[in-house]
Amino acid sequence: MRPKALLLDRDGVINLDKSYVYKVEDFEFSEGIFESLLRFQQAGFLLIIVTNQAGIGRGYYTEIDFWALTAWMVRQFKNHGIHIDKVYYCPYHPVHGIGAYKREASCRKPNPGMILQAIEEFQLDPASSVIIGDHESDIEAGMRAGIGTTILLSDSEARAASAASFTVRHVSEAVELYFGN
Repeated sequence: MRPKALLLDRDGVINLDKSYVYKVEDFEFSEGIFESLLRFQQAGFLLIIVTNQAGIGRGYYTEIDFWALTAWMVRQFKNHGIHIDKVYYCPYHPVHGIGAYKREASCRKPNPGMILQAIEEFQLDPASSVIIGDHESDIEAGMRAGIGTTILLSDSEARAASAASFTVRHVSEAVELYFGN
């Protein structure tokens, strides 16, 4: 049996989206994220982060800055008994990137490159996997990669127009929806 994964966008899902977060002091975990990820982990899901990081491409911060924050974030999860299996990121932007970062990239959502890489690396069962994102580009990337359940976090009126399997306001609602309690 192939493993299943919970694929998560970072900004707006794991942490509050404050535009181009790359410093620990600016990083604020979303309400209920620890309990939610622990529940998915206990249900046998691998936990994988797939995040566009155009701030790198735009020159707002470096890949070293990104990895320093990522290491801190992963330690915070570990302190709560949560193992993050892998973090994939895409630093490119086709319009606003600088230098080598200005290009189209298969990893930049809505392209499914990061998800397809995770499927291959971990031999995932995409149909049994779940993606949670806060933009339609997350949902589209998941659908294009064959992810079985797509969950959009949104509190706007645009929820009804989403292609997602489900729309919820908070990650904790996704847990209730998925597991039924």
